[in-house]
Amino acid sequence: MSSDKNSPTGNPETRRGRGVVAGIVFMFEKVMPDPFVLSIGITMAVLLFAYFFAPQGDLPNILKSWFTGAFGILAFALQMILILATGFAIADAAPVQRGLKAVAWRAQTPAKAAMIIFPVVAVAAWLNWGLGLVVGALLAREIAKQTRVDFAWLVAGSYSAWSICNSGLSSSIALSQASHGNALNFVEKATGQIVPLSQTIFSPFVFVPAFLVVVVMGLIFVKIHPADADVVVFAGGAPETANPHAKTTDLNSFAARAERSMVGTLLLLALGIAYIVMLFQDGEFELDINMTILLFFLIGLALQRTPIAYADSIRRAAHQTGSMLLQYPMYGGIMGIMRGTGLAAAISKGFVAVATPVTLPLWAFMSSLVITLLIPSAGGHWAVDGPFVVPAALALKASVPHSIMGVAMAENVSNMLQPFWAVPVVAIAGIRIQRVMGYTAITFAVSLVIYALSLWLIP
Repeated sequence: MSSDKNSPTGNPETRRGRGVVAGIVFMFEKVMPDPFVLSIGITMAVLLFAYFFAPQGDLPNILKSWFTGAFGILAFALQMILILATGFAIADAAPVQRGLKAVAWRAQTPAKAAMIIFPVVAVAAWLNWGLGLVVGALLAREIAKQTRVDFAWLVAGSYSAWSICNSGLSSSIALSQASHGNALNFVEKATGQIVPLSQTIFSPFVFVPAFLVVVVMGLIFVKIHPADADVVVFAGGAPETANPHAKTTDLNSFAARAERSMVGTLLLLALGIAYIVMLFQDGEFELDINMTILLFFLIGLALQRTPIAYADSIRRAAHQTGSMLLQYPMYGGIMGIMRGTGLAAAISKGFVAVATPVTLPLWAFMSSLVITLLIPSAGGHWAVDGPFVVPAALALKASVPHSIMGVAMAENVSNMLQPFWAVPVVAIAGIRIQRVMGYTAITFAVSLVIYALSLWLIP
């Protein structure tokens, strides 16, 4: 009897807790449409708000802003697809697959799966947000192949661990304020000084809450795994594309030998490495999006060894990331309306207007929570928030690092309700997004409290 009482299904408090979580997941499954349909709904809502409340919300300007934003994001969309495709090619390589299998083998229960996936993905995301997305999705797939766990729960756990990325080395807001001459360095434009990373991502008010989110959410996810009867296991995900080279008969032809020769790989590696060395020598190396793509590309090439192996891996990755082609132009249009009509600026300015030296970081945090739901790009919404947050911090003599990182940390939180970044994760994992977002809604609530308290209490 005592073992029954203490089991996941026998404990009344555990059943009640799981019932709340199951209700949230069920609500998202029933209410939340496909991300593309959702983006259409958000577009309509933003359009109406801009028309009635934005300073420049006349219809011609709305239409022009929507078109400019939708097509202005295409370069970024391609960058995102390349980050995920080149990251997929790394994880798809035989040595990495063996490593993922070795890690996944240790996750023989849901509790062990959570205890593995949270720290692994969090470290990868802290190093680079693109790496964290890919590692999280592929590690979740590998664990789910070997362990009976609820797959949506597992993917949500990896996405929750990834959420700390804007507090890490690839935080575009922190990096831009630490980079001399950066177009988005509003602190330098106002004061002539930069904000070093020692005052942002390496400061206790940033890394302490990031650490707490990973630990606390890891423990929470252990508790909220569905009861065994409700578990929906990994079903294999999206089917892989056929390999057009699998039935090649003439392996001695010039084409076949060229495809399988390492000469092409070595040439590309030499070009890429030479360029990186040159940047280091000139003091111009910067780990931005393009450099991340290049590094992923070179590492993937080296791991895959031959050009054709790498091309086949990218072909498989393209099958997984195809849904992003619809998502990003839609959100680009939303961003365009928000910026072009002045709606985002009005929201940010309204929050900042009621701030005091003590509360400004929290108001910056709150304004970013709202704006990130509609402009889910750190650089994109910093371009909106920054021109109001930085001058306000200087005028009120509030903490500039706290104020700017309040904007960044709010994106960590809002991403848990915003499907923009979840789309590539679920695409690679091979699962529908609705059940995943039901779990990450819990991460949203918990991380909101942790980050807000840290901004307020940690100097």
